[in-house]
Amino acid sequence: MGDVETDLRSEFTSQGINQTLHRVYLQVKCDVNILTPFDNISREITNQVLLMENVIVGNIPNTYYNLEGINGNSDALEIIE
Repeated sequence: MGDVETDLRSEFTSQGINQTLHRVYLQVKCDVNILTPFDNISREITNQVLLMENVIVGNIPNTYYNLEGINGNSDALEIIE
């Protein structure tokens, strides 16, 4: 004896320069009742199943500068030269 609920979940994560990883999950939640001669056991079981995974590729720029950690007062052209 039991009850099942499902829900679709979508997730986007960065995968480098102009690439995005898109994942679609099916989340399943089951409320289960197990009847035995001596006891009634109730449990909730949840699980997530990956349905689809896709890398969305965008245009790659000709140049890329990672200026992380550089002082905000500095000029980017001075750093490159």
